[in-house]
Amino acid sequence: MASRRDAPAGPAPVVVASGLTRLYAVSEREAGLAAALRSVLRRSVRQVRAVDGVTFEVGPGEIVGFLGPNGAGKTTTLKMLAGLLHPTEGRAEVLGHAPAERRPEFLRQITLVTGQRSQLQWDIPAADSFELHRAVYRIPPARYRRILADLDAMLDLGPLLGKPVRNLSLGERMKCEVAAALLHEPRVLFLDEPTLGLDVVAQRRIRSFLADYNRRTGATILLTSHYMADVQALCRRVIVIHHGRLLFDGLLEALAGRLLPHKVIVVQPSDPAADLRPYGEVTERAPGEVTLRVPRAAAPAVAARILAEVAVDDVSILDPPIEDVVEQIFSAGRAPESGAGLRP
Repeated sequence: MASRRDAPAGPAPVVVASGLTRLYAVSEREAGLAAALRSVLRRSVRQVRAVDGVTFEVGPGEIVGFLGPNGAGKTTTLKMLAGLLHPTEGRAEVLGHAPAERRPEFLRQITLVTGQRSQLQWDIPAADSFELHRAVYRIPPARYRRILADLDAMLDLGPLLGKPVRNLSLGERMKCEVAAALLHEPRVLFLDEPTLGLDVVAQRRIRSFLADYNRRTGATILLTSHYMADVQALCRRVIVIHHGRLLFDGLLEALAGRLLPHKVIVVQPSDPAADLRPYGEVTERAPGEVTLRVPRAAAPAVAARILAEVAVDDVSILDPPIEDVVEQIFSAGRAPESGAGLRP
């Protein structure tokens, strides 16, 4: 496997994080009145590394999944890249700008969307919030109408624009949140849990829209999500961090190959009573379907044996669910032995 240093030169990266670190001073004390009184005279402060020396690059037009458990440092990293937080150590660069300087020419080219914070005014129609964004970013009226028409075509915003935001469902509000964040046509999107709390249909619509927006505009997207369906649908490459440290940077499909030495074979036997235990470890039984875990290298031969020896309606060989792979990374708390921090 070649490292980035050995790879041929390509387009300049759009997003650069080099040794990015963010420290927080956290006050601590024991419970009780006596401890509270002591803390008035002498406070106990602990340094917490929310992000610890993270290094990666994102190229033009990439959609990269940024994965990690709660408290891993994902949101803190995105806030440093968006200019909301200053790095304690290291360097952040987006589109050639230092985000912490928050220059207007930088802010006009990026956006940050979070599923936990609203940028729309609660008691006025979404259309009025859009007009406010138009004024803030000084978007000419003709250009604004063209952009809004494009977003309406992709997100079906028409029925929502006249409603006060407080009367929108969560899925409708998130569609408007995403549209508002894209009115100034940013070149870089930092998306922090954009489908958080949405139902399956709304999640699918947001994913479809983001994929379409990326194809149309070539925008670069860095996406965090706890819904692996988001990542699998949108991202070829993922970055995994845990306890503020980078554990993996590479192709999504490579996670399973590196970390889980088995494949999943899903069998639909013609006879529901068929015993498939001789062919592998039975991990799940459902009506008309049995799931086996087998060594990765042996999967083709095992599937061939099943087809030859058992009456079946269907046999599928699959990679393990990506959730299992990511969970193994988190439980190990360390990078895979080969290729950590490298892109294949």
